[in-house]
Amino acid sequence: MTHMTGTGWLTPDEMRAWINFIDCSTLLSDYLDQQLRRDAGVTHADYSLLGRLSARPDRTLGMSVLAEQLKFTRSRLTRAVIRLENAGYVRRRDDPADRRGQLVELTEEGMELLTGAAPGHVAAVRRAVFDALSPEQVEQLAAITATVIGSLEQADEEDAYPAALPWHRR
Repeated sequence: MTHMTGTGWLTPDEMRAWINFIDCSTLLSDYLDQQLRRDAGVTHADYSLLGRLSARPDRTLGMSVLAEQLKFTRSRLTRAVIRLENAGYVRRRDDPADRRGQLVELTEEGMELLTGAAPGHVAAVRRAVFDALSPEQVEQLAAITATVIGSLEQADEEDAYPAALPWHRR
């Protein structure tokens, strides 16, 4: 296979690592989503959105910044914010610094939901990931994922497709 059209096919070790990475990513995402739906009635994506807002001193972020932080398309973020706004967890308002932009603010109800959900979510993350790793493996995981993120961000800058990263897409 490695001789076909000059494609740099994955080695057996690379293929094993790739499949493990994909399986891990899929299983972890599903596990955390199920835990949060069961225990808090929200998706993992919604929890992440609320968590990003809670990390800000004023519990507020612009929609564009939030999309970039969450790696969401603009349309996905808009749908999520509308859903969370209808539930009373966030509110939107015009951004006084950007007439075309909007700010998203975490409400008290959203903060209560997040505070109630956090212990179970942290326990699930710890159980699924960190309890299984040594301190050295935690450092390796952080380094490896940072390297891959950097590679993806660099690829977006070099890619002919102008909207490769999700927050650039509609």
